[in-house]
Amino acid sequence: MVSKKIRQPAGAQMQLDFEPGLVDRYPSLRECIATCIYRKGLTKVAAALDQAPSNLSVQLSAEASRHFSVDSLEKFLEEYEDFTPIYYLVEKFIGDTQDAGDTELLKQFEALAVQIAGRSKRKAA
Repeated sequence: MVSKKIRQPAGAQMQLDFEPGLVDRYPSLRECIATCIYRKGLTKVAAALDQAPSNLSVQLSAEASRHFSVDSLEKFLEEYEDFTPIYYLVEKFIGDTQDAGDTELLKQFEALAVQIAGRSKRKAA
């Protein structure tokens, strides 16, 4: 399952809908990213990231010699608009922002998500 996209009703504050249990479903961010990439197709994503599929596969594995870079993650988010890894991090480190009172952090996240979405749309045009 891919997490629901960010929805912003006209004239209202942005709402974030999370699928329950991303942290329960994935033991690590690496596992979350790997699942997202394999769902989209390893060969297809590797081409979009300008990498060989075998190299990308090693980066997504528990292999300690090569790691999936933050730059690659950013490029994946821009290209595929699958923000599940971001939702995973929010759920893991922020949790329910209304209960925790992390309103400022949520605003920063919302601004970042809007920037990523805007950059993706400009690239597509």
